[in-house]
Amino acid sequence: MKVISVNVGLPREVIWKGMNVSSGIFKAPVDGPEKAVYAYPAEHYEYWRGELPERTLLWGEFGENLTTEGLVEDTLHIGDRVRVGSATLMVTQPRMPCYKLALRFGRDDMIKHFLISGRSGFYFSVIETGSVAAGAAIEILSRDPNRVSVADIARLYLGPRRDQELLSRVGRLAALPENWKAELALRAATRVR
Repeated sequence: MKVISVNVGLPREVIWKGMNVSSGIFKAPVDGPEKAVYAYPAEHYEYWRGELPERTLLWGEFGENLTTEGLVEDTLHIGDRVRVGSATLMVTQPRMPCYKLALRFGRDDMIKHFLISGRSGFYFSVIETGSVAAGAAIEILSRDPNRVSVADIARLYLGPRRDQELLSRVGRLAALPENWKAELALRAATRVR
């Protein structure tokens, strides 16, 4: 497992549907080390090349700070701690895109395609700062005992079914933000009726 690309971008003003919008989603690879927040697996770019054949995709185009190899939503758990370069990060949640992804690709249907793909990417919190650069090794330091994957959270959020056992484990996740826990419980309760 390793970092393929470290991507950064300053906020820029763009026009979207007649409105001025400020966004930092426009990222590009850099040579030096940077602080990391959002990662997206390089393996997913192959999927999108098939879905978006009209454009050449570049690292960072999904707004990620890190493009990674070997970390994917099905095997990475909320609360897992990883060493990336010399930094220690903890997985906190899947990425759920907002309208800025549609803005980035110039397609109103991009969010729908992104959600259907199941390739969300994931957010980290920085536990210990350090240097992160392209080529840096990624090592899993510890696994959260609840074993709730990033993909599990995305499925609970988007899916039509309620999994009470999984929801019970989600409630014990220290790393998952409280607003996510509340939203998942609300969605589960709404689906029962």
